[in-house]
Amino acid sequence: MSYHFSKTINMPFDEAIEHTTSVLKENGFGVLTTIDIKAALKEKIDVEFRPYTILGACNPGFAHKALQAEPHIGTMLPCNVIVQDAGNGKVEVSAVDPMASMQAIENPDLGTIASQVRDMLQKVIAEI
Repeated sequence: MSYHFSKTINMPFDEAIEHTTSVLKENGFGVLTTIDIKAALKEKIDVEFRPYTILGACNPGFAHKALQAEPHIGTMLPCNVIVQDAGNGKVEVSAVDPMASMQAIENPDLGTIASQVRDMLQKVIAEI
């Protein structure tokens, strides 16, 4: 089982972040965190890295349901979506597959929620 869904697009990097954020919003997700990995690696260990940003996406309704079903699920929230430079003017956008990350948790209620969020994130990637 793959642990992510990905799509490669022809778009400038910064525009791809804006577009991804917009498509997430249109599908019920807000972006709680934005982590610029390139900048962080440069600042912390003085290395150059390709443009790579992690967007912490959250659907509040499903997050609430997941937290009610499994009190420690916050260790796996929010759902990460990455936007990374794929070279040659292309950008790859990837979203975590929540079913893959929830496999280790034996909670059928959580599995149902993860399945619904999975469908939503697959739709986001398809629309990007």
